[in-house]
Amino acid sequence: MEFEVSYTLDNEQQFWDELEEIVSVQCQSHELIDNALRSYLTFVTNYKGLRCPLSTEKMGERLSIGTGEYVQTEYDIARCSYRLLESSLFIENKDYVRRQIVYSLLQEDSPDTLHLIIAFLLFDGQQNDITFEMMKEEGGFPRLLELIQEGRDDDAGLHRMLLELLYEMSRIQRLRIEDLILIEDEFVAYMFQIIEGLSDDVNDPYHYPVIRVVLILNEQYMCSAHDPSPNQTTSPSTPLTNKVMKILSAQGSAYKTFGENIILLLNRESETSLQLLILKLLYLLFTTPPTYEYFYTNDLHVLLDIILRNLLDLPPSSTALRHTYLRVLYPLLAHTQLKHPPHYKRNELVRLLAMMAEDDNQHFGAVDETTKRLVERCGRVGWLKDEEASGSSPTWMKQRLLSVDLPSAMKSSLSVVEVTTHREKPGVKTPSRMDDDRANENTGNIVDSSGTINNGAVTAGNDGIGKAMGVEKSPFEVEGEA
Repeated sequence: MEFEVSYTLDNEQQFWDELEEIVSVQCQSHELIDNALRSYLTFVTNYKGLRCPLSTEKMGERLSIGTGEYVQTEYDIARCSYRLLESSLFIENKDYVRRQIVYSLLQEDSPDTLHLIIAFLLFDGQQNDITFEMMKEEGGFPRLLELIQEGRDDDAGLHRMLLELLYEMSRIQRLRIEDLILIEDEFVAYMFQIIEGLSDDVNDPYHYPVIRVVLILNEQYMCSAHDPSPNQTTSPSTPLTNKVMKILSAQGSAYKTFGENIILLLNRESETSLQLLILKLLYLLFTTPPTYEYFYTNDLHVLLDIILRNLLDLPPSSTALRHTYLRVLYPLLAHTQLKHPPHYKRNELVRLLAMMAEDDNQHFGAVDETTKRLVERCGRVGWLKDEEASGSSPTWMKQRLLSVDLPSAMKSSLSVVEVTTHREKPGVKTPSRMDDDRANENTGNIVDSSGTINNGAVTAGNDGIGKAMGVEKSPFEVEGEA
């Protein structure tokens, strides 16, 4: 049976009124729900400027040509999505509506319609993990790879939202091996090329969505290799190659901007889960010989400043995150350009490690055995012990760091597993000893070309650290030393 869809609107309010009527219809059958969803998509895309080609000719629909004047921005797209999410059509038929939208993702080719579909899945999934789980089970991940790689020339807003959806659905669940196998070298290289192409504008909205996709894919590879899923009873016959590390190992010199950006992001980021994603990639970069020197030396100086600051800033309760920072710190000191003179922040490092090794230190409180072991491993890095100035080092350095090296203290076969499996729920903020300083930092710190953290960031050696500890000077500051 044929039905007609024809709209003649005189103003924006009529558009929103009509949209509300479409999503408020009572549907007693799946067929009626399908018709309502189709009307929603055709109506909105009609006024976004393009027709909605959802097999409408087969249905016998006749559509009026829209002006596109009422749906022009990302905000308009979001408003339309939330009208559906908050409607009786969705609330009374959640599972069916979600599944139909997922099926539309798999079949649709129109950029305008895809924009609406992606927006709905993203906003719904951010509130309900079941949506992202359904996408994985129905084959949504390969489809997103395909759509992203088709490029962003047609619709930049759609492309950015595709990246965000891929990131969000991948960070709340383990992807299947068969999905990860579908990631080609070209896809990962394409991600790095986008970042490199935006190197002159750190505020470009593409930067962080693309970076987050690279980071989450790296974590998925690490989990596949070192943290088998409970549902995965056997390992793949051929080990899965981490394509992120493969590209950086072979072509890292061409993609330096990515490295600069993840350090900048670690400096600014307060969400624990994203900090962990960055630390996991840094761990691999500093434990994989071809990428030991991926970063510029100035960038390593900045990274060390950030790690020193964050180790001091973490409260005693953040034991697991502190362990992860220490596991990254050791290969950073042992394998990168930092091992060559002049040794950057050596005195600060020695003093920090000494503080962290003390039982019931005033700043860190009671120190657990894992922290002590990880601190000792960092302290055994050659250039921290070999300075002539070691005679003025604290007793801990003389007694422990200057002793005979033990192979067991220099490495840990469990580190990669511990780094891989450390996770936090999305949205959880990393606790801080200095809430005021953190608030200032999040307003827009930058790392300048000389490797200095500016505009409110707290670095090891700042008076801000000392004030937070209840003393007049930083614990790293001595007379005549900045």
